[in-house]
Amino acid sequence: MAVLTVDPSSSKSKGSILGDKTRMETLANNKNAFIRPSPSAGMFGGVARKTREMILLCEAAGYDTIFVETVGVGQSETEVHSMVDFFLLLLLAGAGDELQGIKRGIVEMADLLVINKTDINDKKQVRKSRLEYKSALRLYPDTESGWKPTVVGASALKKEGIDEIWNLTEKYFSTVKENGYFIKNRNQQAKHWMIEAINYRLKDDFYNHPKVIKELAQMEEKVVKGKMSSLKAAQILLDIYRGD
Repeated sequence: MAVLTVDPSSSKSKGSILGDKTRMETLANNKNAFIRPSPSAGMFGGVARKTREMILLCEAAGYDTIFVETVGVGQSETEVHSMVDFFLLLLLAGAGDELQGIKRGIVEMADLLVINKTDINDKKQVRKSRLEYKSALRLYPDTESGWKPTVVGASALKKEGIDEIWNLTEKYFSTVKENGYFIKNRNQQAKHWMIEAINYRLKDDFYNHPKVIKELAQMEEKVVKGKMSSLKAAQILLDIYRGD
């Protein structure tokens, strides 16, 4: 099993703690496990820039189960949905997210919602949260995968609910492989990442273009001093990049 974790990077120092591995003492000592923490480094969507490439490398190395643990910032963790086969959303009871979750795109993308830390939460609050999230799921249209997402409770500390989560995960894979969605989804993801690869390359090429590098500082100074609008400066730099 491979575990790819992503830690948020400081917007000021650009550093990351990368301490996820220290919380996996038992797994880290297993010879069949590989754990790789990575900094988000300014990437949005809860993942690192090379997370998808790391998934492909792990698959090529023979890892048949790969977990991608995201930054954990809430609503923006949707990019990971385009690179995994199964999307599990961890929640907390009584955190005030129930009503917010109704309109969050991240809930709509989840294949399974798990309310964790049920051992430290009031059981009545856990039941209330499960009912509210189940009600939220009913507001969404049927999934393209043919799978009906559900909400379960679990305690990682007491190892409660883990078997149920794993059984539901296996049931999901059986469903999507049988109805053909598994392959269809991977094909759609491949197309998405072709476009993303082009976007990344264009962005890198733009900022590394000799003429853009030469003019960028001057354009920034003009924008800061109010001598030129941001849109006008951007257009000039794009024209320079295209050679117009």
